[in-house]
Amino acid sequence: MSDLKDFYGPNAGYVLDLHERFLRDPESVSEAWRSFFQGFTPSTAEGTSPRGGVDGDIDLSGVLGAHDLAETIRARGHTAARLSPISEPARIDPALSPEAHGISEADLAALPPQIVSTPAAAGAGSAGDAIRRLREIYSGTIGYEFDHIGNATEREWLRDAVESGRFRSDLGRDARHNLLKRLSQVEGFEKYLHKAFFGQKRFSIEGNDMMVPMLDELVSGAAVAGASDVVIGMAHRGRLNVLTHILDKPYALMLGGFAGIAAPKPEADGPELTGDVKYHMGWRHSREIAGHEVRITLSPNPSHLEFVNPVVVGMARAAQDDTSEAGTPTLEPGAALAIVIHGDAAFPGQGVVAETLNMSRTAGFTIGGTIHIIANNQIGFTTLPEDDRSTRYSSDLAKGFEIPIVHVNADDPEACLAVTRLAHAYRQEFHKDFLIDLIGYRRWGHNEGDEPAFTQPRMYDVVRSHPTVREIWSKTLIDAGTIGEDESNAILQEVLDRLSEVQDSLGSGDGESEAPPAPATPADREIETAVPADRLRELNEALLDRPDGFSPNARLAKLLDRRREALGEDGGIDWGHAESLAFASLLEDGRPVRLTGQDAERGTFSHRHLVLHGAETGEELDVLASLPQATASFEIHNSPLSETSVVGFEYGYTVFDPDVLVVWEAQFGDFANGAQVIIDQFISASYQKWGQSSGLVLLLPHGYEGQGPEHSSARLERFLQLAAEGNLRVVNCTTSAQYFHLLRRQAALLDDDPRPLIVMSPKSLLRHPMASSKLEQLATGSFQPVLADDTVAGREDQITRLLLCSGKVYVDLAASDARENSGNVALGRVEELYPFPAEQISDITDSLPALEEIVWVQEEPANMGAWTFVEPLLREVTGGRIPVRYAGRPRRASPAEGYADKHATEQARIVATAWEGANAPKRAKKRA
Repeated sequence: MSDLKDFYGPNAGYVLDLHERFLRDPESVSEAWRSFFQGFTPSTAEGTSPRGGVDGDIDLSGVLGAHDLAETIRARGHTAARLSPISEPARIDPALSPEAHGISEADLAALPPQIVSTPAAAGAGSAGDAIRRLREIYSGTIGYEFDHIGNATEREWLRDAVESGRFRSDLGRDARHNLLKRLSQVEGFEKYLHKAFFGQKRFSIEGNDMMVPMLDELVSGAAVAGASDVVIGMAHRGRLNVLTHILDKPYALMLGGFAGIAAPKPEADGPELTGDVKYHMGWRHSREIAGHEVRITLSPNPSHLEFVNPVVVGMARAAQDDTSEAGTPTLEPGAALAIVIHGDAAFPGQGVVAETLNMSRTAGFTIGGTIHIIANNQIGFTTLPEDDRSTRYSSDLAKGFEIPIVHVNADDPEACLAVTRLAHAYRQEFHKDFLIDLIGYRRWGHNEGDEPAFTQPRMYDVVRSHPTVREIWSKTLIDAGTIGEDESNAILQEVLDRLSEVQDSLGSGDGESEAPPAPATPADREIETAVPADRLRELNEALLDRPDGFSPNARLAKLLDRRREALGEDGGIDWGHAESLAFASLLEDGRPVRLTGQDAERGTFSHRHLVLHGAETGEELDVLASLPQATASFEIHNSPLSETSVVGFEYGYTVFDPDVLVVWEAQFGDFANGAQVIIDQFISASYQKWGQSSGLVLLLPHGYEGQGPEHSSARLERFLQLAAEGNLRVVNCTTSAQYFHLLRRQAALLDDDPRPLIVMSPKSLLRHPMASSKLEQLATGSFQPVLADDTVAGREDQITRLLLCSGKVYVDLAASDARENSGNVALGRVEELYPFPAEQISDITDSLPALEEIVWVQEEPANMGAWTFVEPLLREVTGGRIPVRYAGRPRRASPAEGYADKHATEQARIVATAWEGANAPKRAKKRA
């Protein structure tokens, strides 16, 4: 290329500036300009043309215009793409025309193709030809959005991948034929269900049928890349088809579900399984692909559409973590691929989506990229896009997280497969999320029982006459001479005949169960949790040991060093200390531990300090991951300021790897409110609905200390309302030794009786002398569901009133001066509220022959806390012989007082009432 001899005006300044940048750093300018500046030397020799050029005949303004047009097509070409199968683009960006850049089609035809620097220009005769190829790429049936990606290497990789066409190679004859067979299976299944079970809900895939071949492509790609697991999450739309054709759930089970003969059967001694509707159920299947076995899991999901997102990501993380060795788990992103299928209305509409995307590149929650597919029906139930979001595309939320977005027309099978290959390759290359917006339509109403023409008559005029993607692909093959029409019809008919045969074989007998048998009600057995004193001393020394040269904050170091003295005769093992010893002993036993939460490393109340920071260097020391006695992994992470996504993630982790003790700690217990859907729909009911077990531990700081309505109650009443059929363990313990044994018991039960553990953990008791323990209490004994009053020995026949309470209020009662003058009153603690320890309470009441009344004492209002749960159970324990009364706050709308003086007054009243005389619950005074 010869020099540019002469130029002037604004264009001259622009080019000179670019050239100077190029000389300093060639990578600072685009590939197009790097090519242009090769051998380029500015010249202003007298007599040269004011319109300098390349080879003496190229107008610089044309060069700039062509370059800008090409960049605009790359950035905005998606606005002109044919993305919807049932409508034209709503609006096209005028910047996509040559005239917007000061040039014409004739100008482009006169310019060389190299100006439009792109692999697509190879073999082009002019810049105009190269621009036309760019239009075909960026404004065809695929729309690309990459400009929001901040990393230049990623952008260039994506641009080269798209413009080189390396992921859009033509399918061979066999692949085309197999795709027709797959689409025939997808369509045939839906057609058969529609005819055989007319009007039953199935949330069909029709309109987005290509989702199944795309999942085939992703599963195959993951297997070839070495993944052992593929974990899929999705809501209702298309779920039955995915279960049947991706996870190979038998036709007999699926049809039996529609016929009502595949209900789950409980064991004789176990709780009855409720099961769930067909389009909520999950499945697991292993498949061999290219000589490599890959396990495919579809997670069950409730009607809360997007809440399975963090669950699936957590499951994938569990599949990727190697927890078998001491230290931090080894993360292998290639071991598992997560795929999440979203609804187009739900993706921008539900906050859990943003929460989950936000976790995608954080250390504690990354999985090296999730493939997202929006199954875009262009309608949400009966709501059109302009009413359900404020953005052009349903996918726009992902831009804020720098996730590549590709929109694709669901009626173009080859385009759908091409973007799927691109998505997987990007994830493999950069270990980041990728989003495919699969734009189709919904052939029937929301649930096949709705009439969509009631609300979208014009849309459904089009849909009714629109051919299916199988019909479109079949015609493509017929027109190409690849297949005959009779053969195409026969392929579909074979699917329909097979389904008919399966239904005929079902008869009227019992079908196979969808869920495994439920376990028996939790065994009332004592688990050995004590750890020998010598072993605890050794672990304690290891926890306090620090590498040479590592110095934490001096004040903190002094506080931690006191933990040596705490193992002496005087005791003083506080809550955080007991927890550290429990975790350390579990790691020595070979039990992996994972702990997350907001400020979990330090602990909200500065009580944990499992990650220390060098005072001078900022260097981090993960205390338990460095434990020399450990034979399994430990990891702890401060989580994002989220409850729903993090709790969902940790729940998913426990489901997929039940051997790990997984603990989530709320900053304050009431923060669990933010995860209520996960608690209600997954944690509390997952086994009864889906046969899915979890041993997740939730630590929810709880206790009334005058911190106001929002930081007092962890809403104990909600968990007790959810408790039934042995589904949860709900604990409100009062000593560090009890907590130590509780954690070790939960870890032991993971092997044969995993259930979520809900702990009303303390705040003021974290360092309270009455809650601290001695070494002997950790080295002997076990967790006790009820702690009797150890001061009544020898005077049992004098006790006429038994105060029962749970949690922190015990300390207020025990420390009261009124106790000294209440020789006829005993004080007991119910440490485990569910399963309710009726036998242990009965033992206490039976040992008190003069007992006249039981008083339940609590800090919470009467309509909250444990009162409404325990009252009938206490009456049942005593056979109604002994009155059961209440001492606590009256019924209220707000959990606690917001003023310190009112709180102190109310606490004092409750304590006095408990010792001096019981009071019946009162209603709060009505507002004027």
